Amino acid sequence: MASNLGILTANATNSTGASASAPPAWRQFTFFDAVPVKDVHDLDSPPDIFKATPEISTVISSSAGVLVADIHGSIHLLNREFESISSWIAHVAGRVTHMVERRGILVTLGEEDAVRSPLLKIWDLENKDKTTNAPNLLRSTKVQLSNRPHPVTTVALSATLAHLAIGLGDGTVLLYRHLDQSLASSTSLTSIPKARTVHESPTEPITGLGFREPTEEVPNAYLFVVTTNRVLSYQASGRGSGAASVVVDEIGSGLGCATMDWRAKDIVVARNEAIYLCGIEGRGACYAYEGHKSSIHIHLNYLVIVSPPFFPTASSASATVRNLVARSANATETDVTKVTVFDPGNKLVAYSGTFKQGVREIISQWGQIYVLSSDGKLQCLQEKSTAAKLDMLYRKSFVRLGSQHGLYPNLDESSVADIHRQYGDHLYIKGDYDGAMQQYVQTIGSLQPSYVIRKYLDAQRIHNLVTYLQELHSLGLANADHTTLLLNTYTKLKDRRRFACVGRPDTSNTRGYLAKKYERHEDYLRIQIEDAGNFSDALMYLRKLGPEAAESNLARYGRAMLQSLPEETTQLLIDLSTVVSSETATPPSPSIKTIRADTASRRGSVYDPPVSASASGPSTPPPTSSILTARGAQGLPTTPATAGQPQPLPPIPVLKKLSPRVYFPHFVDHMEQFVIFLETVAARRWGQSVDDLKPGSIGLMGSKKDEQEQELLDSDDHAMLLDKVDQVAVWNTLLELYLTLPVQPRASTLTEGGTEEKKVVFDEKTMRDKAMRVLRSNEIPYDSMHALILCSTHGFTLGLVLLWEKMGMYEDVLRFWMDKDREGTTPGASHKVIEHLMQYGEQRPNLYPLVLRFLTSSPELLRRHQEDLAGILEYIDEEGLIPPLGVIQ
Repeated sequence: MASNLGILTANATNSTGASASAPPAWRQFTFFDAVPVKDVHDLDSPPDIFKATPEISTVISSSAGVLVADIHGSIHLLNREFESISSWIAHVAGRVTHMVERRGILVTLGEEDAVRSPLLKIWDLENKDKTTNAPNLLRSTKVQLSNRPHPVTTVALSATLAHLAIGLGDGTVLLYRHLDQSLASSTSLTSIPKARTVHESPTEPITGLGFREPTEEVPNAYLFVVTTNRVLSYQASGRGSGAASVVVDEIGSGLGCATMDWRAKDIVVARNEAIYLCGIEGRGACYAYEGHKSSIHIHLNYLVIVSPPFFPTASSASATVRNLVARSANATETDVTKVTVFDPGNKLVAYSGTFKQGVREIISQWGQIYVLSSDGKLQCLQEKSTAAKLDMLYRKSFVRLGSQHGLYPNLDESSVADIHRQYGDHLYIKGDYDGAMQQYVQTIGSLQPSYVIRKYLDAQRIHNLVTYLQELHSLGLANADHTTLLLNTYTKLKDRRRFACVGRPDTSNTRGYLAKKYERHEDYLRIQIEDAGNFSDALMYLRKLGPEAAESNLARYGRAMLQSLPEETTQLLIDLSTVVSSETATPPSPSIKTIRADTASRRGSVYDPPVSASASGPSTPPPTSSILTARGAQGLPTTPATAGQPQPLPPIPVLKKLSPRVYFPHFVDHMEQFVIFLETVAARRWGQSVDDLKPGSIGLMGSKKDEQEQELLDSDDHAMLLDKVDQVAVWNTLLELYLTLPVQPRASTLTEGGTEEKKVVFDEKTMRDKAMRVLRSNEIPYDSMHALILCSTHGFTLGLVLLWEKMGMYEDVLRFWMDKDREGTTPGASHKVIEHLMQYGEQRPNLYPLVLRFLTSSPELLRRHQEDLAGILEYIDEEGLIPPLGVIQ
């Protein structure tokens, strides 16, 4: 959005007569006010911590507050009043040279008298030592590659704490990978990943480092390396990492003149002639902003540029410096440092000011910019409100520029709309009605439509008025009066086609026709379902959209449509979950029973009328075109109801099979339709059914798929995998429904005698029989562990035993019946133990000792199974399963 502001800024510059070949002249504004920061205990002095500014070695912002380090090795944590709330000695008898913080983890680099090499220490700011109140020290190690130590010039830490980079004065860059894992897995102070040398340039000291974090577009992390002469990129993670760094630009920078941009995407390199943005693929944008630069910093979307100290003159190229000389009598006798807040996206200077005695640090903290001077004074650059900035732009007649400030991301919608309104008024007064309308359209939803309509009624700008009214209708914000006015404008323009489109009696129909006209599918369905309650039209419209568009809209309205049209909506969901053409529109199937296993009916229409249909009942109107199954879609002939001989149809392309799992939540209040949906999808999509088969066996319904269809299914391994997941989900859900639904009554009716009769949707015996058929099947792909849990939860004993048998868990079967016998709630449980022993004992002889211990566990069992016990003992003796002494015991 900010880029649009830059374009219009350039337009504003060109309108003043600037040459197209000349570098852009940056518009300069005062969007920040410099406010002195005082000590909370002494309002005449700066914060006490900065009175010894020459002893401060480095200052950084952090998630915990401002961190100030000094040359004595101490670190101070400051609050919003710049009072020290915590301090500790980080480097004993030394000094802190560099600090960087991410997510409460502070990395310090410093020097100590007892150690020649730089010391790396890692601190946990969120957890403190109870005795010293200092942050916990997590790691402490030396940064040393050889016997000759080199000073650290810069440091960078990735946002995820995964990578730490250190630049040295000899041109070496060290990279510590997987730092976050090391900190989480070990408590040793010296346990740190081995440093990898990722760059060496003996003649080019390292002046800047920065990490580009992984994104969806670029999933790998990259490290930018800036030297005095070049900018390089090193891939730090992902496939291909570890290769040599790549030069992305032959322009380097001095120390402190390189930093990552506010999006952590590109690195900003400041040189005297310009400011450059470099990405992993090369140099990007370049901003011609001349002048000496000693350091550069990031504050939100701004760049803060600091110049080296200089003596101001009246002939300076900077208006800020010339104004300083004009206002101060002795300004030329003292050197000053210039601080500029630059908005590169919009190519404007938001602030420019001079500071005497030089600038020591720039701090971006708590949404503010703080400037610390070398004399210890602290200034806060407070950004003005959006209203104040816009007022400044309007007073300077930069109306176009002001309208684009409404595109700043920190503005709410009402503020943006007000900016567009003001700019639209400006263009309207100038007579630019088309341009004004472009601005007014941006205010829809915030500005009253009558404000705009009155203007264009007076000016007789009918075409512009039509544009505005059509946009109102397309956004669904028009009322009946707006519709009437739109029809009147069409009448004046003699636009009969558009008039016929919206010439309907009520607002809902009008909006619906407009939404349909402009192919705004979601708006049309919202109007038909939420406003008009016209579910039938919505259902037919969804059929015409095709599977892809229907899928997304049914995710929103599927439940409401099932509530109103359960059978028709169920049929549509079935069609979408099987192989269907986008031109298909068929009536609902009356029952799942219409699907048969015979091959002839599968090759014909899957919506054959029931054999027992009464002639006196209401007949279902014939479909406009029959649904084609996977075979029909391949070009097999179908049999129309009105033809005596099969007529070949042109092949219709097979579209994507949508996942039936998407629609499961819609059936939460429609269990009967849910069973129909799942059984029909399983039959039509995979040719599997539990109906009309013997309870003891099950097979695939109908004939096997022909070779042509099989080749189609084998053409995409990924699609086959997803289809298999859908198949398992359908049968798992069906099994759960078979075990949970039989006890649900549907409704109560009064008989002729006045008694109440409840109709049961599902017969328990039938549903449990279907569950057993699923469990016995070797073809239906259900999850056996899921089935085991379901049978156990719902007390389905036959299913439990069957699953244990299929899984070879014979001992579990015996123990189940043993437990039932001990509970005394299942008569004949002990006989079941003997029965299953006879069934499994030949394959599993180890079951005999288990049953023997069970039968001898109580006198009642011994009395009841004397003959069985004799047979078991005889078998144990013959097979030698237990020594005689063990049997006696």
